[in-house]
Amino acid sequence: MESHNHQHIPNAANLNRAFVIGISINALYVVIELSAGFYYNSLSLISDAGHNLSDVAALALALLAFRLAKVKANDKFTYGYKKSTILVSLINSVVLFIAIGGIIWESFSRFHNPVEIQGIPISVVAGIGIIINTVSAFLFFKDKDNDLNVKGAYMHLMADAAVSLGVVVSGVLISLFHIYWLDMVMSLVIVLVIFYSTWNLFKDSLSLTLDGVPKGIKLDQVVSEIKGVEGVLDVHHLHVWAISTSQNAMTAHIIIHSNTGMEQLNLIKKKIKHELEHANIHHATLEFETDLENCNDAILI
Repeated sequence: MESHNHQHIPNAANLNRAFVIGISINALYVVIELSAGFYYNSLSLISDAGHNLSDVAALALALLAFRLAKVKANDKFTYGYKKSTILVSLINSVVLFIAIGGIIWESFSRFHNPVEIQGIPISVVAGIGIIINTVSAFLFFKDKDNDLNVKGAYMHLMADAAVSLGVVVSGVLISLFHIYWLDMVMSLVIVLVIFYSTWNLFKDSLSLTLDGVPKGIKLDQVVSEIKGVEGVLDVHHLHVWAISTSQNAMTAHIIIHSNTGMEQLNLIKKKIKHELEHANIHHATLEFETDLENCNDAILI
């Protein structure tokens, strides 16, 4: 493997607190920004409020999925509800794409019917957004690389902070030079930022929904490490998939010598699972075969 640093499971208490705080302060800001947007007739504020509202919904859904992932497995759902974290991640990205369509529609409507707006109030409200989004993003910084939903929350909030900065600048320019079409342009910039931050999340979550190999795991390297374990002759029927946005599973057939004893077999199994942990694969089901057996449907990776 490329690294011998084990993937860490996110801290449940810290993440739960981060989600609750993030949802609360962002929901409050959405109310402030939306009210200011309508009051000052600013499409960029209204668009950004819509973006922030979708993020509040995304955080709420992610929190729900995070809690569902902790529900114990049962006879019907043998992995529990861990997969819900992947579905929520996919839903979040789809919701953001819908928001993009709405913003584009309104932006082009404003292009044909420009309106006069006040720049300074827009900058002040957007400035508050920079602080709120940056603080919210910081809550998820520590665990952003350990869970896809947490990464999505972090990326959205940082994107919001960047967008708010752009709105501040456009507000100042509007106030100084009365370039009112900048408000519409800024709303289109917001669309580009949303799309950029959402596209990778959409691709990753869709891939995991279809049981694709999780990002960061290379099958050829997994096979190489397994074959590198003393006593292993070959490996086939290797499948890797995600059971949640932070946990991966694998099944494989391992070929060993026919004269391998039980004690040595247990040692081989232990070494293989240890190597797999370095690739963030913590749920491995291994089936052992001897070199004298013939697995007719074997498919080599």
